[in-house]
Amino acid sequence: MDGQSAIWNRRVVAGVLLVMCLASGHAQTTTADPRDPLEGFNRAVYRLNDVLDRALVKPVAQVYGTVVPKIVRKGVGNFFGNLADMWSVVNNAAAGRGQATGDSVGRVLVNSTIGLLGLVDVASDMDIQKHPADFGITLGRWGISPGPYVVLPLLGPYTLREIVAFPVDRQGNLVNQLDDQATRDGLTVVNIIDVRESFLKAGDVVDAAALDPYAFTRDSYLQRQRYRQFDGEVPEEPEAAP
Repeated sequence: MDGQSAIWNRRVVAGVLLVMCLASGHAQTTTADPRDPLEGFNRAVYRLNDVLDRALVKPVAQVYGTVVPKIVRKGVGNFFGNLADMWSVVNNAAAGRGQATGDSVGRVLVNSTIGLLGLVDVASDMDIQKHPADFGITLGRWGISPGPYVVLPLLGPYTLREIVAFPVDRQGNLVNQLDDQATRDGLTVVNIIDVRESFLKAGDVVDAAALDPYAFTRDSYLQRQRYRQFDGEVPEEPEAAP
């Protein structure tokens, strides 16, 4: 790990500690959802992030979706998806998931070669299944509970487990291993905009249908993380005691 990455990771940890300290002072004494003991603080951060998104990120994503041809946007998404598959290989292997590891390796080999460095998702056309996994998911597969739900400024929804895993996942992103900072920053911005554009319609649905967008976003996020942890084979949760 280079010096710049070490400094970044220390800042991440310091930021997390600051968030948790602030959250402890704003947490509600009671909450309707035990997964979200910091709901009061989280809602405040959610509102802040929503304002910033509507003022900056969403408009840029809308322009990107209008100006950039769909085939190009598809290639961009495929490229970053292939990079994510590379990190999934490591994490699926660390969790001892043989089939998921084999599929992830197959996807990377096919898409990085026949798929022109990942620009074309040939693996999906060949029915090679995608098994997304990062270090936070790996910790979950090792039996570590997700901990409380936390909304971080600018970064959005996380669980405490994923916050702990964040520095490792950052190192696992091959974009962050590039020597040229301008290239790293440029690719990171493109990835953020591309991902945000892909959720534009979903965001409109949430705004139109959800009585409580915060709760809807929280529940959807936690369900998605649970789905990823069990690779789609989600066990039934025990019923709460009456």
